[in-house]
Amino acid sequence: MTDFTVHIVDDEEAVRKSLAFMLTMNGFAVKIHQSADAFRAFAPNVRDGILVTDLRMPEMSGVDLLRNLGDRKIKIPSIVITGHGDVPMAVEAMKAGAVDFIEKPFEDSVIIEAIERASEHLAVPEADAEEVVDIQARLQTLSGRERQVLSAVVAGLPNKSIAYDLDISPRTVEVHRANVMTKMKAKSLAHLVRMALAAGFGPP
Repeated sequence: MTDFTVHIVDDEEAVRKSLAFMLTMNGFAVKIHQSADAFRAFAPNVRDGILVTDLRMPEMSGVDLLRNLGDRKIKIPSIVITGHGDVPMAVEAMKAGAVDFIEKPFEDSVIIEAIERASEHLAVPEADAEEVVDIQARLQTLSGRERQVLSAVVAGLPNKSIAYDLDISPRTVEVHRANVMTKMKAKSLAHLVRMALAAGFGPP
């Protein structure tokens, strides 16, 4: 059993129970919450906890929940679960404090690895100075166009919008994004956004 608790927030009971069962079977301590508002009220009691929240929920979304926690200075490493079309909103969630987001559907191993990565933030909540310098050095290797694409990605824009704004084809955007991922040594889109935010890089 881990020395931290995974808090699952989802308005669908079947999803909550299924995810809780899987994580419990993999050795995680788990507590479920039926809504973002329920967790918002419980949050001050959390010690050594990791939040796994759905993005789209009635009354209070996952993004609104993270913003609420941030406003109250409650720091809980958070992972957002999102549909494919919700990536721009997931980027907003990362700006609100999420450390990762996972697109549905996902394999069990994906959420487990994300939780393990998030647990590292329990001891080291912020990127250290050396890491930021390293990220900034990688940013310097990007071409002007690649920086434009990265800026648009951090702004949460989809490929089609980026292509329109830069007057290039969506396929060319995909190529630039792939190059940015390689040069930045990003393991995922969430990792790329997290590094950019840590280095203070974003849209003008």
